[in-house]
Formats: sequence, C-alpha cells, structure tokens
Amino acid sequence: MPMPPPKASTEGPRDRQVFHEMGQIVRALEANGPQDQEALARLVGAPYWESARFDRALALVVADGLVTHSPNGLLHPV
Repeated sequence: MPMPPPKASTEGPRDRQVFHEMGQIVRALEANGPQDQEALARLVGAPYWESARFDRALALVVADGLVTHSPNGLLHPV
C-alpha cells in the first residue's frame, strides 16, 4: 500500500509542538495544584518559549476542557 503524501509545511493551528506545550501545562497543574497564570508560566518555563506560545497553549487547554478557571483566577486541571 502506498504511503500517504507528506503533510503541508504547516500542520495547521495545532502543530505537534502545541500538543507538547498543552501537556506540559496540564502536568504542571496536576503536579503542583491550582496556579495563577504567571506562576504556571514560570513552572513550565514559558519565558523561554517562542512569543505567544504559552498564551496559545493555555487557550487551547481551556477550550478543550482540560483546564478550568476558578472564580478567584486560579487555573485548575480537570
């Protein structure tokens, strides 16, 4: 059976790296408990990520229902 054609040079809005980043966010919250956004960014090393990658990954984990915001502004794993 022939191999499928290669993917386009961009993999779309959810590239492989963002899945990795999303996993880092969820694991950090599971391991360290609820965090505010700044503390979470430090836990996952977001200051060393490319510009806006943390915000994008965080938005995706919230949109996917993997993380929720509490009324006091903390992020919680689901």
